[in-house]
Formats: sequence, structure tokens, C-alpha cells
Amino acid sequence: MMLQITLFNARPRWLKDAQGIGFVLFAATSAFMTYFCMYAFRKPFSVNTYEAFDDPSWVVSFKIALILSQVFGYLCAKFIGVKVIAEMQHHYRGRAILAMILAAELALVLFAITPTGWNLVWLFANGLSLGMIWGLVFSFLEGRKTTEILGAVLSVTFILASGLVRTVGKWLVTELNVPELWMPAATGAIFLPLLVLSVACLNSIPEPTQEDEQLRQKRAPMDGKARLAFFKQYWFGITVLVLSFLLFTGFRDFRDNFSAEIWQALGYGQEPAIFAYAGIRIAFIVLIALAALVLIKNNRIAFFANHGFVLLGASLLAGSTYLYQTQSLDPKTWMVLLGAGLYISYIPYNCFLFDRMISAVGSTANAGFLIYLADSAGYIGSVGILLYKTFATPELSWLHFFTMACYWVAFIASALVVSSIIYFAVKLKRPRKASTQLRATALSSHIS
Repeated sequence: MMLQITLFNARPRWLKDAQGIGFVLFAATSAFMTYFCMYAFRKPFSVNTYEAFDDPSWVVSFKIALILSQVFGYLCAKFIGVKVIAEMQHHYRGRAILAMILAAELALVLFAITPTGWNLVWLFANGLSLGMIWGLVFSFLEGRKTTEILGAVLSVTFILASGLVRTVGKWLVTELNVPELWMPAATGAIFLPLLVLSVACLNSIPEPTQEDEQLRQKRAPMDGKARLAFFKQYWFGITVLVLSFLLFTGFRDFRDNFSAEIWQALGYGQEPAIFAYAGIRIAFIVLIALAALVLIKNNRIAFFANHGFVLLGASLLAGSTYLYQTQSLDPKTWMVLLGAGLYISYIPYNCFLFDRMISAVGSTANAGFLIYLADSAGYIGSVGILLYKTFATPELSWLHFFTMACYWVAFIASALVVSSIIYFAVKLKRPRKASTQLRATALSSHIS
């Protein structure tokens, strides 16, 4: 009992008074390490090919079946998260993160010991357990004057963590001869102690200050009535942003899950460190680009600047692919630039875009609701792209399908983002009476 209180309720005196660099370093590191460790329970399994477990009677390979199972679990968690993350009281967040991670690790152990075929259900359970971690972690960071820099550091986990934990997983298989089915659970177990420590640190972060609330609007839980009122007020802008995010998420997940096959097609399949090689360089480019958003103080300008970064990333996505196809870029450089463009577009939705939107429109809400609304649609895109490749175009190689998808995602998503810019440019010129009503609705539901 004392351990529980120490881990989840204590806030050191020095941290309560910390401001500026001290607070940013502690909060950013705690959030980064928590989400980084989460990837050790989610992604390592996909580094294996599982060819020995393929069944000719199945419509898809064993690996694709595993990926679909986990993604469906993740998708269900995103829909559940629209309500759970929006309504969760802050003092439950640390416990919730640990409970979900432990459930995910248990699912990986059961995956290893359950007969092949039947063990697919445990990858579904794994995805279901992990699908709400991002919203819980980001809820510690949102609504602060330093949210951009905190979110930028946290978002680097999207890029770095996947490659690095896969490298660990590959090393366990190739160097320590850990069986393919046991490797995911073994990788998770390695990172579990660090995860517990990171969650304890994350939970000790103090709530936003009064100054934060003045600059970025107060963040409060939203019940169903408040969520519906907010969506009705900005339905068109939210819808086109969600649709564009659907495309980026689907493409990002496809790239992530089949990076081993893509690198193999490019001639780098025998280099275990290739995932870390690309991830570190992509993270460096993206962090520099997105750090510029920290400099923008005006919430409306920053909101539209986020749209601009999404368009910049989409341009880099399509442009680098064209240069690769015309042999102006080598494969490694193409994959780094393509990854940088993808994440420059993808990350704002998860960190800055909706946080700045709430501040710009002047409503008392929380970014978790909008992030999970977008995420739930995003993983529909992930499932859709995977099913389309598997059943509609099975004759296409992974690499050819990947390059064609680059163009489609970049062009369609750009059109949707431009529509959002036009909509909000008109919407934000109008009086903010409705926003005041929304703020009152959210606050009254929080108090009650």
C-alpha cells in the first residue's frame, strides 16, 4: 500500500516549484520513456517473418494475420478511448497505464504458449490493452505553455522506439536464439522495470498552472453531452482533419509493420541495425522541423502553422518518392526523407494540432477526445490499406504498392487539409459566443 501511494500520489516538493528548463526536462523525459517502453510490448513481433508457421489453407500469411489481429485490437481500443480518455479523472491515469501494460505482457506470454492459429486472439488482446496509452501519457502534457516542446520530445518515440525495440527483438532471435514466438514477451520483460519507474515519474508531474490555463484554456474531462456539442460546433473541420489523419495513419502503420519486407526489397534485409539507422536520422529531422512550432505564441497562428507542417510533410513524402523513382536518391536516403515527411505530417495530429485548436477556439475541453476520435478513424485506414493490398492487389510487390501509396496519400490528404484551412479561416473570424457556451458545458459536467 505504501509503495502504491509513493508511486502514484507523491509529488516531490522541488517539482511542484519547478518551472522552465527543470520542469520541461523532467516531464519530457518521463513521458518519452513511458511511451518508448510501451513500444517494447507492441512492435517487436513484426520483425519476424513467421514463414515456418504459414498454413497453405489460410487466405493470408501467419504474419499478416497477426498484424490484422493486433490492429483490430488497437482499433477497438481507439473507439473505447473516445469516451474513456475524455472522461478519465487524472488521479487514475498512472494506475491505468501500468494495468494496461501488464495486460499486454500477459497477452504476449499467452501468445507464445497457445497453439499456432489460436494464439491470434492474444495479439488482439495485446492491441486492445495498448491502444489507450498515448492518450493517457499525453494528458499529462496538454494544456501547458510548454506543450509543444513536451509533445515534440514525446512524439520522437513514434520514430525512434519502433526501430530500436525491433533491433532488440532481432538481436534476441539472432544472437540469443530466443524462439520467434517467445521473443515479443522477452523484449517486453526487458523493458518492464524501466516502464514502472517512468510511470512513477510521469505521475509526479504537477497539474497545469493558472498561467497555463490562461494561455491555453483549462482542460477538463468531457462527458457525452460536451463531446457532442463540441463536435457539432466544428463538425466539418474536424471531419476533414480526421479523414486526412486516416490516410496518414494507415500509411504509417503499413510502413511500420512491413518495414522488414520493404528494406529487404531494397537490398538491406540482412542488416538488423537498419531500423535504428533510419529511425535516428528521421527523428533528428522531424524534431528540428517541429521544434519551430514552439516559437509561435499566438494560438490561432500556431493552429494554422500546424496545417502548414502537415502540407510540408506531404510534399516531402511525394517529392522524395519521385526523386527515388527517377534514381536521383539512393534507397537509404529515400527511406529517411520519406519517413521524415510522413512523421512531419503525422505527429501534429497527435500532439499540437488539436491542442492548439482548443486554445484557438477558446473552449474548455481536452485534446484526448479529439486525438482518439481521429485515432479511431486512423486505424480504420490502417486496416483498410492492409486488406486492400492483401486482397485487391496481391500481385503487387510490397515495394511497388508502397511507392504508389505514397502519392495517393500525399495528394488526397493535402486536399483535405487545405479544406480545413479554408473552413477554420472563416469559422474563427466569427464571434466566440458558442465557444463560451461549450466552455460552460464542459465545466458544469466536470463539476457535477
